[in-house]
Amino acid sequence: MELVAGCYEQVLFGFAIHPEPDAGDDHEEQKWTPVADFTHHAHTASLSAVAVNSRFVVTGSKDETIHIYDMKKKIDHGALVHHNGTITCLKFYGNRHLISGAEDGLICVWDAKKWECLKSIKAHKGHVTFLSIHPSGKLALSVGTDKTLRTWNLVEGRSAFIKNIKQNAHIVEWSPRGEKYIVVILNKIDVYQLDTASISGTITNEKRISSVTFLSESVLAVAGDEEVVRFFDCDSLMCLCEFKAHENRIKDMFSFEVPEHHVVITASSDGFIKMWKLKQDKKVPPSLLCEVKTNARLTCLGVWLDRVRDTQESLPSAAEPSPVSKEQSKINKKEAGDVVQEEKKQSIHNAKKCDLTGDSNKPTKGNTSVSTKKRKMVEMLEKKKRKKKKI
Repeated sequence: MELVAGCYEQVLFGFAIHPEPDAGDDHEEQKWTPVADFTHHAHTASLSAVAVNSRFVVTGSKDETIHIYDMKKKIDHGALVHHNGTITCLKFYGNRHLISGAEDGLICVWDAKKWECLKSIKAHKGHVTFLSIHPSGKLALSVGTDKTLRTWNLVEGRSAFIKNIKQNAHIVEWSPRGEKYIVVILNKIDVYQLDTASISGTITNEKRISSVTFLSESVLAVAGDEEVVRFFDCDSLMCLCEFKAHENRIKDMFSFEVPEHHVVITASSDGFIKMWKLKQDKKVPPSLLCEVKTNARLTCLGVWLDRVRDTQESLPSAAEPSPVSKEQSKINKKEAGDVVQEEKKQSIHNAKKCDLTGDSNKPTKGNTSVSTKKRKMVEMLEKKKRKKKKI
């Protein structure tokens, strides 16, 4: 497995983790060994989001681009240039689709094999601040700075429901089975039941919440602008336990399961990434498995698990980045500049369907997967356009 973490200093860190077998019954003594594996410096501004599938790590940034890193080959796989504004959220659904949200109010669905934009939806009047995909892949939730919680029908690629909320929410998350979801506003967590779409209770944290992760269908780990992580029961709304994880505020959290282990990872402004082994009883604080000091101000994290994939999920050769000729760069500059305008003009209702549970229809015009050289050219072109608009 590999820990990946982004930071304000524009770098993506990768640390290979070597688990050690349990030392008999003495689980407290078990330690894992982190080894620095790579650093990826592709962005020109701080990293804001990261997502991982079985082959790739994708990172979003304040430089308005999404970069793709091939974990198998340990190489830069190119960039996606489509959004205008900071990339605020990235989510994979399986190995076939990536969904991105940004400050331009757009939610984009990407083919994660050909790296083409299948659909672009004007989702919020303000920024898209967070999105979450239902475990079935048929629904998604998003929140934005227009004080709305929106439900999306991903099978038909359209809005299914809009709920006005009193304040701007900054996190929304489905539970593992998709029977409930939570919406975070500042230091409060509203728990919604899917069958009623209404709030069943509210959890209050000490300070503003920066990250949440479900440990089970009913237990939620919560971190915020403090050194402490708390485990809450979403049914009783009670705090099960809390423990000091860092020396500074916690920026992101992630949880995953491997054989015999349920692990929570925390990343903090103190520069440390820490891995914690959960106990069977969530009322008991977890034990530390390992920690890594990055000497950076961390912003986001993920875990890449090197699992064996089905042969049907192998990467097609067409998705490999190709050398750029002068003529190709001219064409791609035009496409990358025009594709946003073209897709903004399309209405949501007559856009092509995109079903995350199966094969998608043909992508919309314009392959927005570009190399680093192309990205720089596109950025120059965009700057010239902005100058003309000002004049």
